[in-house]
Amino acid sequence: MIPGFYFFNTMKNKEIIDHIVHWLKQYSDDSKTNGFVIGISGGIDSALTSTLCAKTGKNVICLNMPIHQHKEEYDRGHEHIDWLKKNFKNVTSAEVELTKTFQALEETFPKDIQDWLTMANTRSRLRMTTLYAFACHHKMLVAGTGNKVEDFGVGFFTKYGDGGVDISPIADLMKSEVYMLAKELEVPSSIIKAKPTDGLFADGRSDEDQIGATYDELEWAMKFIDNPHDFILLTDRHKIVLDIYTRMNKANQHKMNPVPVCIIPQELK
Repeated sequence: MIPGFYFFNTMKNKEIIDHIVHWLKQYSDDSKTNGFVIGISGGIDSALTSTLCAKTGKNVICLNMPIHQHKEEYDRGHEHIDWLKKNFKNVTSAEVELTKTFQALEETFPKDIQDWLTMANTRSRLRMTTLYAFACHHKMLVAGTGNKVEDFGVGFFTKYGDGGVDISPIADLMKSEVYMLAKELEVPSSIIKAKPTDGLFADGRSDEDQIGATYDELEWAMKFIDNPHDFILLTDRHKIVLDIYTRMNKANQHKMNPVPVCIIPQELK
């Protein structure tokens, strides 16, 4: 273990779970919606979010939306949905195969704009469109699955893709805290043990492969920048992680901040 990358569980897990579940139910009740729609990726974040939504007792629709999906991700997603439906009678599911739809976009888009990032983000936005189709029809809320490090640290999400949601129940939880709550709720071990991935690449590459740092490392960087400790001797690895974190945080501010509005001076109106 690299010095400095460690965490202690001081959270009141059961109380936090109850708090989020109550918050979700209250928000849905206040908005007069029927429940929640969630995209299931086979990863820990969507597994925790869907379980918390299911615990509200309100209707939950889980969508598996494969696009050239890596088999292990696809299978884990189905495993989790089956687990949810076995444990919660208010959970239903649907599979929407989006590969042909994505291929149609590939055939329609000019070839010169189809770089890897553009098309990965297009996958995410296609899934967002599908989630909102179900949510609109069933008068439900799209539940976001982003955690604090992704949403407010490095901005590791697609703008108007997986970032296009109605509510964000786990966005104040660090990744390590997501794992703690998932274990508390007895989420299938295959999901807890799996390497985090955004599911946007057919080769199954992990988040760490793309970012260059683990979530534990990014979590450390986020905390260190908020509260630097002069007495910590930073290793070369610490410095690399800090550089990755600060570079991504700066580059992705446009995702984290509200859309800029051009304010017209009153004297011009």
